[in-house]
Amino acid sequence: QVHLVESGGGLVQPGGSLRLSCAASGFTFRLYAMSWYRQAPGKERELVASISSAGYTSYVDSVKGRFTISRDNFKNTVYLQMNSLKPEDTAVYYCERGGSWGQGTQVTVSS
Repeated sequence: QVHLVESGGGLVQPGGSLRLSCAASGFTFRLYAMSWYRQAPGKERELVASISSAGYTSYVDSVKGRFTISRDNFKNTVYLQMNSLKPEDTAVYYCERGGSWGQGTQVTVSS
């Protein structure tokens, strides 16, 4: 079955960077689009970025120009490079594929 494991979260100061990773297994990774979502306390989960099987990307407006989603089909891993982080980026970040979710990784942006 689909198994997704996120890593790379942590505490970072405003303006800092983090790179999240999501290791996937249980399906033919290169054939599927992958997405990153996030959920802040008291808020609904929101789609942050997606990447198609062909490598086309899309982003929510609030992260455009700061975040980059990428994939490595040899490592079955999807990444989210997050630069110029803001306190409002604080959330649990989840990897998603077709309704299957990882356990999430906490990102906290605070001075």
